[in-house]
Amino acid sequence: MLVLGLETSCDETGVALYDSERGLLADALFSQIDLHRIYGGVVPELASRDHVKRMLPLIRQVLAEAGRQSTDIDAVAYTSGPGLVGALLVGASCAQALALAWGIPAVGVHHMEGHLLAPMLEATPPSFPFVALLVSGGHTQLVEVSGIGRYRLLGESVDDAAGEAFDKTAKLLGLGYPGGPEIARLAERGTPSRFRFPRPMTDRPGLDFSFSGLKTFTLTTWQQCVAAGDDSEQTRCDIALAFEQAVVETLTIKCRRALKQVGLSQLVIAGGVSANRALRRSLEAALGEIGGQVHYARPRFCTDNGAMIAYAGCQRLVAGQQDGPAIEVHARWPMESLPAL
Repeated sequence: MLVLGLETSCDETGVALYDSERGLLADALFSQIDLHRIYGGVVPELASRDHVKRMLPLIRQVLAEAGRQSTDIDAVAYTSGPGLVGALLVGASCAQALALAWGIPAVGVHHMEGHLLAPMLEATPPSFPFVALLVSGGHTQLVEVSGIGRYRLLGESVDDAAGEAFDKTAKLLGLGYPGGPEIARLAERGTPSRFRFPRPMTDRPGLDFSFSGLKTFTLTTWQQCVAAGDDSEQTRCDIALAFEQAVVETLTIKCRRALKQVGLSQLVIAGGVSANRALRRSLEAALGEIGGQVHYARPRFCTDNGAMIAYAGCQRLVAGQQDGPAIEVHARWPMESLPAL
Protein backbone atom coordinates (compact mmCIF):
# COMPACT_ATOMS: atom_id res chain seq x y z
CA MET A 1 0.00 0.00 0.00
CA LEU A 2 1.35 3.40 -1.03
CA VAL A 3 0.25 6.13 1.38
CA LEU A 4 0.55 9.90 0.98
CA GLY A 5 1.05 11.57 4.38
CA LEU A 6 0.19 15.22 5.10
CA GLU A 7 1.20 17.08 8.27
CA THR A 8 -0.15 20.59 9.04
CA SER A 9 -0.73 20.65 12.80
CA CYS A 10 1.24 23.83 13.53
CA ASP A 11 4.02 25.67 11.72
CA GLU A 12 5.56 23.03 9.46
CA THR A 13 4.09 21.66 6.24
CA GLY A 14 5.16 18.03 5.80
CA VAL A 15 4.47 15.63 2.94
CA ALA A 16 5.73 12.07 2.48
CA LEU A 17 5.16 8.85 0.56
CA TYR A 18 5.34 5.59 2.52
CA ASP A 19 5.11 2.15 0.96
CA SER A 20 4.02 -0.69 3.24
CA GLU A 21 6.48 -3.02 1.49
CA ARG A 22 9.44 -0.75 0.65
CA GLY A 23 9.27 1.80 3.47
CA LEU A 24 9.70 5.55 3.12
CA LEU A 25 10.11 6.58 -0.52
CA ALA A 26 10.31 10.38 -0.26
CA ASP A 27 9.52 13.21 2.11
CA ALA A 28 9.62 17.01 2.04
CA LEU A 29 9.18 19.67 4.70
CA PHE A 30 8.72 23.42 4.71
CA SER A 31 9.33 25.14 8.05
CA GLN A 32 7.65 28.46 8.84
CA ILE A 33 10.24 29.49 11.43
CA ASP A 34 11.32 32.58 9.49
CA LEU A 35 7.69 33.62 9.04
CA HIS A 36 6.91 33.52 12.77
CA ARG A 37 10.30 34.53 14.20
CA ILE A 38 9.57 38.28 14.08
CA TYR A 39 6.51 37.68 16.30
CA GLY A 40 8.36 35.51 18.80
CA GLY A 41 5.94 32.62 18.32
CA VAL A 42 3.44 31.00 15.98
CA VAL A 43 0.67 33.21 14.57
CA PRO A 44 -2.17 30.73 13.79
CA GLU A 45 -3.70 32.66 10.87
CA LEU A 46 -0.34 33.08 9.16
CA ALA A 47 0.41 29.41 9.70
CA SER A 48 -2.85 28.35 8.04
CA ARG A 49 -2.31 30.59 5.03
CA ASP A 50 1.21 29.31 4.50
CA HIS A 51 0.07 25.68 4.63
CA VAL A 52 -2.36 26.48 1.79
CA LYS A 53 0.51 27.99 -0.20
CA ARG A 54 2.95 25.12 0.35
CA MET A 55 0.83 21.97 0.27
CA LEU A 56 0.38 21.23 -3.45
CA PRO A 57 3.94 22.16 -4.49
CA LEU A 58 5.29 19.83 -1.79
CA ILE A 59 3.02 17.00 -2.97
CA ARG A 60 4.29 17.45 -6.51
CA GLN A 61 7.88 17.51 -5.22
CA VAL A 62 7.49 14.27 -3.28
CA LEU A 63 5.84 12.48 -6.18
CA ALA A 64 8.65 13.56 -8.49
CA GLU A 65 11.38 12.48 -6.05
CA ALA A 66 9.74 9.08 -5.61
CA GLY A 67 9.16 8.68 -9.35
CA ARG A 68 5.46 8.06 -8.80
CA GLN A 69 2.21 9.40 -10.21
CA SER A 70 -0.93 10.37 -8.35
CA THR A 71 -2.59 7.28 -9.83
CA ASP A 72 -0.10 5.10 -7.88
CA ILE A 73 -1.32 6.35 -4.49
CA ASP A 74 -3.58 3.94 -2.59
CA ALA A 75 -4.60 6.14 0.36
CA VAL A 76 -4.07 9.51 2.04
CA ALA A 77 -3.21 10.01 5.73
CA TYR A 78 -3.38 13.41 7.38
CA THR A 79 -2.98 14.93 10.82
CA SER A 80 -6.44 15.50 12.27
CA GLY A 81 -5.33 16.61 15.74
CA PRO A 82 -4.31 17.79 18.18
CA GLY A 83 -3.05 21.14 16.92
CA LEU A 84 -4.13 24.53 15.63
CA VAL A 85 -7.62 24.13 14.19
CA GLY A 86 -7.04 26.38 11.17
CA ALA A 87 -3.81 24.63 10.28
CA LEU A 88 -5.34 21.19 10.75
CA LEU A 89 -8.25 22.10 8.49
CA VAL A 90 -5.87 22.84 5.61
CA GLY A 91 -4.38 19.34 5.70
CA ALA A 92 -7.73 17.64 6.34
CA SER A 93 -9.47 19.49 3.52
CA CYS A 94 -6.66 18.76 1.09
CA ALA A 95 -6.54 15.08 2.06
CA GLN A 96 -10.29 14.57 1.75
CA ALA A 97 -10.40 16.43 -1.57
CA LEU A 98 -7.59 14.29 -3.00
CA ALA A 99 -9.19 11.11 -1.67
CA LEU A 100 -12.49 12.03 -3.31
CA ALA A 101 -10.85 13.00 -6.61
CA TRP A 102 -8.67 9.89 -6.75
CA GLY A 103 -11.30 7.49 -5.41
CA ILE A 104 -9.15 6.26 -2.53
CA PRO A 105 -9.60 6.13 1.28
CA ALA A 106 -8.36 8.75 3.74
CA VAL A 107 -7.55 8.41 7.43
CA GLY A 108 -6.96 11.01 10.11
CA VAL A 109 -3.87 10.46 12.27
CA HIS A 110 -3.25 11.54 15.85
CA HIS A 111 -0.27 13.89 15.79
CA MET A 112 1.34 12.46 18.92
CA GLU A 113 0.85 8.89 17.74
CA GLY A 114 2.80 9.95 14.68
CA HIS A 115 5.64 11.21 16.86
CA LEU A 116 5.52 8.09 19.03
CA LEU A 117 5.87 5.83 15.99
CA ALA A 118 8.52 7.93 14.18
CA PRO A 119 11.39 5.75 15.52
CA MET A 120 9.81 2.86 13.60
CA LEU A 121 11.20 4.51 10.45
CA GLU A 122 14.77 3.79 11.60
CA ALA A 123 16.95 0.80 10.72
CA THR A 124 16.68 -0.65 14.24
CA PRO A 125 13.16 0.17 15.42
CA PRO A 126 11.92 -0.54 18.93
CA SER A 127 9.69 -3.53 19.61
CA PHE A 128 6.54 -3.51 21.73
CA PRO A 129 6.13 -3.06 24.64
CA PHE A 130 8.04 0.05 25.67
CA VAL A 131 7.71 3.31 27.57
CA ALA A 132 7.53 6.46 25.46
CA LEU A 133 8.56 9.95 26.51
CA LEU A 134 6.66 12.35 24.26
CA VAL A 135 8.33 15.70 24.68
CA SER A 136 7.56 18.67 22.46
CA GLY A 137 6.38 22.26 22.52
CA GLY A 138 2.86 21.24 23.42
CA HIS A 139 3.24 17.92 25.24
CA THR A 140 5.34 16.24 27.91
CA GLN A 141 3.98 12.77 28.60
CA LEU A 142 5.14 9.35 29.73
CA VAL A 143 3.13 6.60 28.07
CA GLU A 144 3.20 2.82 28.41
CA VAL A 145 2.92 1.44 24.87
CA SER A 146 1.79 -2.17 24.43
CA GLY A 147 1.04 -1.83 20.71
CA ILE A 148 -0.39 0.62 18.19
CA GLY A 149 -3.43 2.18 19.82
CA ARG A 150 -2.70 0.47 23.13
CA TYR A 151 -1.57 3.38 25.27
CA ARG A 152 -1.67 4.02 29.01
CA LEU A 153 -0.80 7.48 30.26
CA LEU A 154 1.65 7.27 33.16
CA GLY A 155 2.36 10.95 33.74
CA GLU A 156 2.28 14.36 32.07
CA SER A 157 3.08 18.01 32.68
CA VAL A 158 0.65 19.80 34.96
CA ASP A 159 1.58 23.16 33.39
CA ASP A 160 4.12 24.05 30.71
CA ALA A 161 5.41 21.36 28.38
CA ALA A 162 9.20 21.02 28.28
CA GLY A 163 9.46 22.50 24.78
CA GLU A 164 7.20 25.38 25.80
CA ALA A 165 9.44 26.04 28.81
CA PHE A 166 12.49 26.12 26.51
CA ASP A 167 10.82 28.67 24.23
CA LYS A 168 9.60 30.87 27.08
CA THR A 169 12.95 30.77 28.86
CA ALA A 170 14.76 31.73 25.66
CA LYS A 171 12.44 34.71 25.30
CA LEU A 172 13.14 35.78 28.90
CA LEU A 173 16.86 35.76 28.10
CA GLY A 174 16.34 37.81 24.96
CA LEU A 175 17.06 34.92 22.61
CA GLY A 176 15.45 34.18 19.27
CA TYR A 177 12.61 31.85 18.27
CA PRO A 178 12.41 28.87 18.41
CA GLY A 179 13.95 28.83 21.84
CA GLY A 180 14.99 25.19 22.24
CA PRO A 181 17.86 25.23 19.73
CA GLU A 182 18.96 28.65 21.03
CA ILE A 183 19.15 27.43 24.64
CA ALA A 184 21.03 24.30 23.54
CA ARG A 185 23.47 26.37 21.48
CA LEU A 186 24.32 28.65 24.41
CA ALA A 187 24.44 25.77 26.87
CA GLU A 188 27.38 24.26 24.97
CA ARG A 189 29.48 27.25 26.13
CA GLY A 190 28.12 27.36 29.68
CA THR A 191 30.11 26.93 32.89
CA PRO A 192 28.78 23.73 34.52
CA SER A 193 29.24 24.66 38.18
CA ARG A 194 28.13 28.30 38.24
CA PHE A 195 24.36 27.83 38.70
CA ARG A 196 22.24 24.91 39.86
CA PHE A 197 18.51 25.02 39.23
CA PRO A 198 15.86 22.84 40.95
CA ARG A 199 14.71 19.53 39.50
CA PRO A 200 10.93 20.03 39.86
CA MET A 201 8.72 17.25 41.28
CA THR A 202 11.57 14.75 41.53
CA ASP A 203 11.56 14.80 45.34
CA ARG A 204 8.13 13.15 45.55
CA PRO A 205 6.52 9.99 44.13
CA GLY A 206 4.76 10.07 40.80
CA LEU A 207 5.47 10.60 37.11
CA ASP A 208 3.97 14.03 36.47
CA PHE A 209 6.07 17.03 35.43
CA SER A 210 6.03 20.76 36.15
CA PHE A 211 8.25 23.25 34.37
CA SER A 212 6.50 26.55 35.10
CA GLY A 213 8.37 27.09 38.37
CA LEU A 214 11.70 26.32 36.71
CA LYS A 215 10.97 29.01 34.14
CA THR A 216 10.28 31.49 36.96
CA PHE A 217 13.48 30.44 38.77
CA THR A 218 15.43 31.12 35.58
CA LEU A 219 13.87 34.57 35.22
CA THR A 220 14.67 35.47 38.84
CA THR A 221 18.28 34.34 38.40
CA TRP A 222 18.67 36.39 35.23
CA GLN A 223 17.12 39.48 36.85
CA GLN A 224 19.49 39.19 39.81
CA CYS A 225 22.47 39.01 37.46
CA VAL A 226 21.26 42.03 35.49
CA ALA A 227 20.71 44.00 38.70
CA ALA A 228 24.30 43.20 39.68
CA GLY A 229 25.52 44.54 36.33
CA ASP A 230 26.30 41.11 34.90
CA ASP A 231 24.24 40.65 31.73
CA SER A 232 27.12 39.29 29.67
CA GLU A 233 26.88 36.65 26.95
CA GLN A 234 28.73 34.22 29.22
CA THR A 235 26.12 34.67 31.94
CA ARG A 236 23.42 33.86 29.40
CA CYS A 237 25.37 30.73 28.47
CA ASP A 238 25.73 29.71 32.11
CA ILE A 239 22.02 30.19 32.80
CA ALA A 240 21.08 28.34 29.61
CA LEU A 241 23.23 25.40 30.68
CA ALA A 242 21.75 25.33 34.18
CA PHE A 243 18.24 25.40 32.74
CA GLU A 244 18.94 22.67 30.20
CA GLN A 245 20.61 20.48 32.84
CA ALA A 246 17.57 20.85 35.11
CA VAL A 247 15.12 19.86 32.39
CA VAL A 248 17.27 16.98 31.15
CA GLU A 249 17.87 15.53 34.60
CA THR A 250 14.20 15.87 35.52
CA LEU A 251 13.13 14.00 32.38
CA THR A 252 15.81 11.35 32.96
CA ILE A 253 14.75 10.72 36.56
CA LYS A 254 11.10 10.36 35.58
CA CYS A 255 11.93 8.03 32.67
CA ARG A 256 13.91 5.70 34.90
CA ARG A 257 11.11 5.79 37.45
CA ALA A 258 8.51 4.95 34.77
CA LEU A 259 10.51 2.01 33.41
CA LYS A 260 10.93 0.59 36.92
CA GLN A 261 7.23 1.07 37.67
CA VAL A 262 6.02 -0.91 34.65
CA GLY A 263 8.92 -3.38 34.55
CA LEU A 264 10.22 -2.54 31.07
CA SER A 265 13.69 -1.74 29.73
CA GLN A 266 12.97 -0.10 26.36
CA LEU A 267 12.43 3.65 26.13
CA VAL A 268 11.34 5.66 23.10
CA ILE A 269 11.79 9.44 23.12
CA ALA A 270 9.87 11.37 20.50
CA GLY A 271 8.85 14.92 19.68
CA GLY A 272 10.86 18.04 18.95
CA VAL A 273 12.77 18.08 22.26
CA SER A 274 13.97 14.52 21.63
CA ALA A 275 16.48 16.02 19.19
CA ASN A 276 18.27 17.67 22.13
CA ARG A 277 21.72 16.07 22.30
CA ALA A 278 22.13 16.55 26.05
CA LEU A 279 18.84 14.71 26.66
CA ARG A 280 19.89 11.83 24.41
CA ARG A 281 23.25 11.49 26.15
CA SER A 282 21.66 11.57 29.59
CA LEU A 283 19.04 8.94 28.79
CA GLU A 284 21.55 6.67 27.06
CA ALA A 285 23.83 6.82 30.10
CA ALA A 286 20.98 6.28 32.57
CA LEU A 287 19.52 3.31 30.72
CA GLY A 288 22.97 1.86 30.11
CA GLU A 289 23.33 1.57 33.87
CA ILE A 290 20.22 -0.61 34.11
CA GLY A 291 20.70 -2.60 30.90
CA GLY A 292 18.02 -0.67 29.04
CA GLN A 293 17.90 0.77 25.55
CA VAL A 294 16.84 4.15 24.14
CA HIS A 295 15.26 4.57 20.71
CA TYR A 296 14.67 7.82 18.86
CA ALA A 297 14.17 9.08 15.34
CA ARG A 298 16.81 10.87 13.29
CA PRO A 299 16.74 14.63 14.04
CA ARG A 300 14.68 15.64 11.00
CA PHE A 301 11.94 13.22 12.05
CA CYS A 302 11.86 14.48 15.64
CA THR A 303 10.09 17.69 14.69
CA ASP A 304 6.75 17.67 12.84
CA ASN A 305 7.00 15.84 9.50
CA GLY A 306 4.94 14.02 6.91
CA ALA A 307 6.86 10.74 7.18
CA MET A 308 5.56 9.95 10.66
CA ILE A 309 1.99 10.67 9.54
CA ALA A 310 2.34 8.51 6.44
CA TYR A 311 3.75 5.63 8.53
CA ALA A 312 1.15 5.84 11.30
CA GLY A 313 -1.64 6.21 8.77
CA CYS A 314 -0.39 3.22 6.80
CA GLN A 315 -0.55 0.98 9.87
CA ARG A 316 -4.17 1.93 10.49
CA LEU A 317 -5.16 1.70 6.84
CA VAL A 318 -3.62 -1.78 6.51
CA ALA A 319 -5.67 -2.78 9.58
CA GLY A 320 -8.84 -1.63 7.81
CA GLN A 321 -9.39 1.75 9.44
CA GLN A 322 -10.48 4.70 7.30
CA ASP A 323 -12.55 7.88 7.61
CA GLY A 324 -15.79 8.91 6.02
CA PRO A 325 -15.98 11.98 3.75
CA ALA A 326 -16.60 14.44 6.60
CA ILE A 327 -13.78 16.87 7.41
CA GLU A 328 -13.14 16.62 11.15
CA VAL A 329 -10.22 17.97 13.19
CA HIS A 330 -9.53 18.03 16.91
CA ALA A 331 -7.72 20.80 18.77
CA ARG A 332 -7.54 18.45 21.76
CA TRP A 333 -7.59 14.67 21.45
CA PRO A 334 -6.54 12.21 24.20
CA MET A 335 -4.28 9.60 22.66
CA GLU A 336 -5.67 6.91 24.97
CA SER A 337 -9.01 7.20 23.14
CA LEU A 338 -7.55 5.80 19.91
CA PRO A 339 -8.72 2.34 18.80
CA ALA A 340 -6.19 -0.46 19.23
CA LEU A 341 -4.96 -2.41 16.21
